[in-house]
Amino acid sequence: MEKNLTTGSVLKNVILFSLPYLLSYFLQTLYGMADLFIIGQFDGVASTTAVSIGSQVMHMLTVMIVGLAMGTTVSIGQAIGAGNRRQAARDVGNTIVLFMAVSVSLMAVLLMLVHPIVSAMSTPAEAVDGTAAYLTICFIGIPFITAYNIISSIFRGMGDSKSPMYFIAIACAANIVLDYLFMGFLRLGPAGAALGTTISQAISVAVSLTAVMKRKSIVLKKNDLRPRCPVMGKILKIGIPIAVQDGLIQIAFIVITIIVNHRGLNEAAAVGIVEKVISFLFLVPSSMLSAVSALGAQNIGAGKPDRAVQTLRYAVMIAVGFGILVSIIIQFTAEPIVALFTDPGTADGASVVRFGGQYIRGYIFDCIFAGIHFSFSGYFCACRKSGLSFLHNIIAIVLVRIPGVYLTSKLFPTTLFPMGLATATGSLLSVVICVTAFTVIRRKDRQTESEG
Repeated sequence: MEKNLTTGSVLKNVILFSLPYLLSYFLQTLYGMADLFIIGQFDGVASTTAVSIGSQVMHMLTVMIVGLAMGTTVSIGQAIGAGNRRQAARDVGNTIVLFMAVSVSLMAVLLMLVHPIVSAMSTPAEAVDGTAAYLTICFIGIPFITAYNIISSIFRGMGDSKSPMYFIAIACAANIVLDYLFMGFLRLGPAGAALGTTISQAISVAVSLTAVMKRKSIVLKKNDLRPRCPVMGKILKIGIPIAVQDGLIQIAFIVITIIVNHRGLNEAAAVGIVEKVISFLFLVPSSMLSAVSALGAQNIGAGKPDRAVQTLRYAVMIAVGFGILVSIIIQFTAEPIVALFTDPGTADGASVVRFGGQYIRGYIFDCIFAGIHFSFSGYFCACRKSGLSFLHNIIAIVLVRIPGVYLTSKLFPTTLFPMGLATATGSLLSVVICVTAFTVIRRKDRQTESEG
């Protein structure tokens, strides 16, 4: 379960750690894509819109939970790198207590806010009931979503990115089977999609807990479950800025969805589909963030900061290469990809494909820029400077992404292409801020070393 990432080839460690995470994230993304694909086979555009809007809300919650859990990954990673198993055990114990309280509280609050959330999303009238049903069921499953993600964060902090991949693979297979059962055979529509997702997450948690109990890498004592302010404070200090940052990013995309929803049902469905495709293509940037944060934390904990910087450099190279490749491919395959999620033989379906092709051709360039600033965010987290990740994202959202999308929606009422470009431009600003912050930090570190 535990793996030392502070020795050997840095590039090899990045690849070996990120590949299982990449596959894990691919399978997790497949949840939402499978829901959209299957609902598109058995229901109309209204149901597709309901699932796309509902799943966007759930994706926001999930990435915020994952962001908060980053505090656990970094804390455990630094403890493992320093060879302090007792501290790692305290980090695990306090994580369990903290996230149990968070998940139950979050579930209770959100269940009371289902209809206000549906209204705030400017959900088209035809999709209101389906969206409300989807969110109600998914909110009930929040404890399962939280449990899976904190268990995964613990494994990754110990250097093990393979086990979470196995857990999510089982859940993904279960989700696809349940989707066909609930949406295809039982015709439950958006509620069926939510049931499949929730039950499959519960299965994933059961499997992962079984695996944890069979392993003895870190032995938890009763005292480790006692809440400790310094331990929880350290986890929250790292995790809260990332959770807020990720939440704001998703809120920005929800604002984009609201803007598009005012343009019509077909545009809303097109943007929902493209968001799912983009989340799939963001697998590599996201895996780089996780790899840099976990590997960087272990190396910093072991007193090897230069290896953490090397990890960052390799991650940026991998992410940029991938981003350029997919940006070129999408320019030639945009409409066929969108057509996988709707029926282009109908008038509405053809309209969705056209708008979706426009949007993704502009949006896809975000894969290049996001790959860079995701990697830097991972490095900042490893250094316990996650506030920088929050800072560059909020600046990009407030100054570029949301204003840019709003203005392009008004100036170009017949196409979604400029709106896609506006989102990518926001990430470009993040890159500029990240590179500047990194340069300043490295210069100060060298001055400190020379003075010492």
